[in-house]
Amino acid sequence: MNGSVGRTASLVLPDDVHNRALVENVHPPAWKNPRPGGRYNLVVLGAGTAGLVSAIGAAGLGAKVAIVEKHLMGGDCLNFGCVPSKGVLRAARAAAAVKEADEFGVRIAGPVSVDFAAAMARMRRLRAGISHNDSAHRLTKLGVDVFLGAAKFMASDVVEVDGQQLRFSRGVIATGARAANPPIPGLADAGFLTNETVFSLIELPRRLVVIGAGPIGCELAQAFRRFGSDVSIVSLDPRLLPREDADAAAILSAQYTREGIHMALGARILRVERRADGKVVVFEGQQGHEEVMGDEILVAVGRAPNVEGLDLEAAGVAFDRTGVNVNDQLRTTNRRIYAAGDICSAYKFTHAADAMARVVLQNALFFGRKKVSALVIPWCTYTQPEIAHVGAYEKEARGRGFDVVTFTVPLKELDRAALDGEEDGFARVHADKKSGRLLGATLVASHAGEMIAEMSLAITAGLSLGAVSKTIHPYPTQAEAWKRLGDAFNRARLTPRVRGLFERYLSWRR
Repeated sequence: MNGSVGRTASLVLPDDVHNRALVENVHPPAWKNPRPGGRYNLVVLGAGTAGLVSAIGAAGLGAKVAIVEKHLMGGDCLNFGCVPSKGVLRAARAAAAVKEADEFGVRIAGPVSVDFAAAMARMRRLRAGISHNDSAHRLTKLGVDVFLGAAKFMASDVVEVDGQQLRFSRGVIATGARAANPPIPGLADAGFLTNETVFSLIELPRRLVVIGAGPIGCELAQAFRRFGSDVSIVSLDPRLLPREDADAAAILSAQYTREGIHMALGARILRVERRADGKVVVFEGQQGHEEVMGDEILVAVGRAPNVEGLDLEAAGVAFDRTGVNVNDQLRTTNRRIYAAGDICSAYKFTHAADAMARVVLQNALFFGRKKVSALVIPWCTYTQPEIAHVGAYEKEARGRGFDVVTFTVPLKELDRAALDGEEDGFARVHADKKSGRLLGATLVASHAGEMIAEMSLAITAGLSLGAVSKTIHPYPTQAEAWKRLGDAFNRARLTPRVRGLFERYLSWRR
């Protein structure tokens, strides 16, 4: 059910051996739905990350479980999101590494070329291999009844799919979200790509216009530039990644300028036109009336919840344009039904959907009182450098009443970053001034997504910067940045009086 309503369930383009293997796992053409057998303990709508974790977790506990999926099991993450995008980004990083090899004394004879079709075929092959984990056959073996088809509520405890009614004691709505289509005049007539179609490309567009400066737009803009496309980003936002710290976004912007990505930020798009030589995005920019031309347009301006066709009103489930309404325990306005993942969360990440599904399992099956607000959710934009964050930003922490102290260490001060040639970036932490308790962290580094987990653990465990300072980090690593920040906090706690006494003591010891 994750994905655009009305897509052909059994077709993923291009029609090759890899995508046929994918479909055989996530929407088998010959699949026959089982016959419902009495009331289910749990019925899950949507087989994306939140739905799969809910269904597999409940079945593993001995519950009688059914899951319904309209389109492709695995949802956006497997089919149109994390998995294909990271496969493409890895190929783009390889292309960039070869082009930068001369800096490290590695000479490449002749020009570097990128076989875009081969890079995309590699992605499709790897995606097909991973898809077994989310397959209909695997879930069946785990004890879950898998129903492929469109579901709709018939009552507060009844769902209909493929002409059959599934009764349940508890339900989970995990139908996810899809790419939002902005109402730009001429855009639909000109044609455009989203994350749901861009991974079907087999030919590299010579010119690509990206509408949107959020994570998806930024990641794919850099990837296609590295493959060889002329790339332009057009966005109403005044800077890249507007959610992140301004100096973090500035580092990425400078990197994009070096790589030759054109950015028209703070631009108001007026219309899109199709001309003989391409598709034209017309906008009001800093220089007045401007336009940029591309062979393809990639739209990356947010997500829209998949609520159409569910007949949520029949179940007494309230929703709005942002998705299904839930309380802090992820319960909807129907006490029997919960929701998890992109359908109800502002954090539209796979790992957030996974964590929310675990909250649902505890609350729905065990009368728990777990709160989604208690989750510590990190995130990362997988550009180069990567930008990762967890916890509160400084302004947010102050708004919650904390006396905040902030420490930042530039990567250029770390030996490993200098040796790696990756000095553009920084590590930053926000902490309570008195206790040193960690409140938030931001990292701009080549592998920020891997390194932010240490701060996620520290915040989850309620640790202080002092505890981080005591933690021995291997030398040389870029992760030493965290220890440097802990040391900075310890030094800041030395009052002038204590510092003076310590200096006199050292003088006496000499």
